[in-house]
Amino acid sequence: MLKLESISKRYRTDEVETRAIDGVSLEIADGEFVAIMGPSGCGKSSLLNIVGLLDRPDSGHYWYFGQEISRAPEQTLTALRRGSVGFIFQSFNLIDDLTVAENVEVSLLYRRVARSERRRRVASALERVGIGHRAGHRPQQLSGGQQQRVAVARALVSDPRVIFADEPTGNLDTENGNAVMQLLKDANATGTTVVMVTHSLAHADFANRTIKLLDGRVVSETLLAA
Repeated sequence: MLKLESISKRYRTDEVETRAIDGVSLEIADGEFVAIMGPSGCGKSSLLNIVGLLDRPDSGHYWYFGQEISRAPEQTLTALRRGSVGFIFQSFNLIDDLTVAENVEVSLLYRRVARSERRRRVASALERVGIGHRAGHRPQQLSGGQQQRVAVARALVSDPRVIFADEPTGNLDTENGNAVMQLLKDANATGTTVVMVTHSLAHADFANRTIKLLDGRVVSETLLAA
């Protein structure tokens, strides 16, 4: 379970202080698919960065599957990210100089997986997202939808406990967006927890629950049909 208790986050410049997250408390169950929604600037990405172990709160507590990590050192967060987390971003974040297979393999290099096992897992992940035939291509040779499939494969290849997705369909057309959402739904069906930020009501319907933010606070939660 991911459990946040009175989490707050502020960003400061020389003249302005912005409260991105304001006393958020929530729980996300193991194996749940949650969509975080709200208008631009409401704190969605800031909240995802905290639950995704990319940032720390200024105050409050965060339990990551029973481990309190709100004040944990960076090496602890890094170990947790490498060992149990997959990330998917709106901008794909692929490395242009690497092939599709090499981009997916990067996730396993950090985990020191043996070479033969890396190859097996990469091939399996690419087939899983329907893009195995593009393994030797470079990202710039792919369409946007294909690039996001590679990003999904990179997130899946290490069998993560949680996938964090920040607007994963934001740069895709409807057909490709729905295809990516079905891949996330399929991953969730195998037991992977999925936490997704989205503006799309249609794609939020793939989740089990929506959490709506406004001005850094949770204003509503809605359970959706399974």
